[in-house]
Amino acid sequence: MRPLVGDVEERGQPASKHGLQDMHSRAGHFGLGEEGGKVQHDEETAEKGPGSALLGPSSLGRTLLPNPNAQETKSTQGRKTLAGAAMPPPQPGLDAGYGVARSSRSAIVVGTATGYHLLNIEWFTHTKELPTGHRIRSRPFTLTAGGSSWRIYYYPNGDQSDAAEFISVYLELDLDQGVAESVEAQAKFSLLDQTGVPVRSHSEMTQMRKWSKGDGGFGYRKFINRAWLEESGHLKDDCFTIRFDVFVPKELRTEDRAVGPVLVDVPPFDLHLHLERLLAARTGADVTFEVAGETIRAHRFFETELFGPMKESADTTVIRVDDMEAEVFRALLGFIYTDTLQDCPAVEEAAMAQHLLVAADRYNLDRLKLICEDNLCMHIDTGSVVTILALAEQHHCHGLKQACFHFLSSPLNLNAVMATDGFEHLTRSCPSVLKELMSNIAARVPLGY
Repeated sequence: MRPLVGDVEERGQPASKHGLQDMHSRAGHFGLGEEGGKVQHDEETAEKGPGSALLGPSSLGRTLLPNPNAQETKSTQGRKTLAGAAMPPPQPGLDAGYGVARSSRSAIVVGTATGYHLLNIEWFTHTKELPTGHRIRSRPFTLTAGGSSWRIYYYPNGDQSDAAEFISVYLELDLDQGVAESVEAQAKFSLLDQTGVPVRSHSEMTQMRKWSKGDGGFGYRKFINRAWLEESGHLKDDCFTIRFDVFVPKELRTEDRAVGPVLVDVPPFDLHLHLERLLAARTGADVTFEVAGETIRAHRFFETELFGPMKESADTTVIRVDDMEAEVFRALLGFIYTDTLQDCPAVEEAAMAQHLLVAADRYNLDRLKLICEDNLCMHIDTGSVVTILALAEQHHCHGLKQACFHFLSSPLNLNAVMATDGFEHLTRSCPSVLKELMSNIAARVPLGY
């Protein structure tokens, strides 16, 4: 389908010993199981305790109904039984009177204060102008539950001459904040890709260690090779992001746990799967669409989603759809049936998203239109941005247009795009878009540049 138009090392000395210069960045007793997790957010914390008690299956007590014709007798152990009724021995989970025992559950929890900080490196090419050994200090971020404040030190050209080809990063207790002199903690340093997922080759976890004020912190001298970063897809619009997770253990504590075995397991919602099978089998299909020379069978109930109520007549049993490829219409119809988009080959994702956006706007399928906008934001590059920008302007896609403006706010990207024929066509056909683009670029340029 065609579109519409590095080495890891510890730092052993405090930062002050390297002759560095600071610059503020703008930028019970029952068997125990385990459960864990954390709430993730910028510069915020969540307390999560790995450790919840899990009891085995509870025994259910049984109430024996008396036989009205039975006579009371004494057992050899002095317990009353009912003649004619077999009295079993006491079962686990039953009290001495054969009533149902009360069950309970508790847990011993190792609490942890966790939080993370996202350091966005914007205008990366300008940070490279700093000489080796010079650093940029991040804004402080605090783990409220842990009572500790931290800063990150970013060296765009390495902290020493033997790391001049690398980006060095360090995490340190903030000397400017009135917090404890030392903190027992563990940290993780991660380069993020463009979807916000840590890059495995550039994710490092420290050991649990003591962090003290003025000890120079801890980090990685050769965290990212600059040449590698510039060739990778993780540097986009002259920006990239490093994530710093901090884990501070807390005191042991005990907690109550609810007891309630799941007796009925309700399956997840799967109506869309049934409708998908209905569309594929064409069972009961009573309307035919003619699209680009192909016929596609569907159900009249779903057909009204596209064209509204139609008269019951032979004239409407075949509906012609103009200006659309059959493959796009199938995807559109599949979305109407299932509220989801089917997978397509990676090389066709961008083109399919463009065509579906046009179709969604044509038939007022707002959710599908927004999904296509979101997908196209991931496909903006120097070769496609002009087409996508024109598409966004024509179909009133504000978010997609802003994503294009953001991409073009980079001087490197803008210069490359301006050299193309597509940009010249855009200036002639959509002069208002060009004016809006220039205004956005001017608003994004930091003061002093």
